[in-house]
Amino acid sequence: MANVTQLRDKQPENEKITINLGFVDLGRIDLLVQEGFYSNRSDLIRTAIRNQLDSHGEAVSKSLERHTMELGLRDYTVADLEALRDAGEMLHVKVVGLARIHPDITPELALQTIGSITVLGALHASAEVKKALSDRIR
Repeated sequence: MANVTQLRDKQPENEKITINLGFVDLGRIDLLVQEGFYSNRSDLIRTAIRNQLDSHGEAVSKSLERHTMELGLRDYTVADLEALRDAGEMLHVKVVGLARIHPDITPELALQTIGSITVLGALHASAEVKKALSDRIR
């Protein structure tokens, strides 16, 4: 075992992806590269992706907050879900402990606003809401 050489000390910092582009888009990219706006196709694509991620930075931050697990007791009220619906957002419930969906919440409102439920502990909700969300409960 003394003569074994490790080929890689660390994982690569990038992930290679493959995308399909139409010929016109590819030609436009090549034109921008040829004109010196970008050093190569990958440079343009990386820049475009970073610009899109920056423009959606607030949405990404909100999503990360919504996907964080909560510890203890978490109550969800009609007002909570109506606010999410009005904002056009989906809730991903992740609770370690007890998650309670208020009995006044209708199955329709729950379907409009709850994207998934993961509870390590117990979930208290009406039978109708549990049935409506059965494919979203993990």
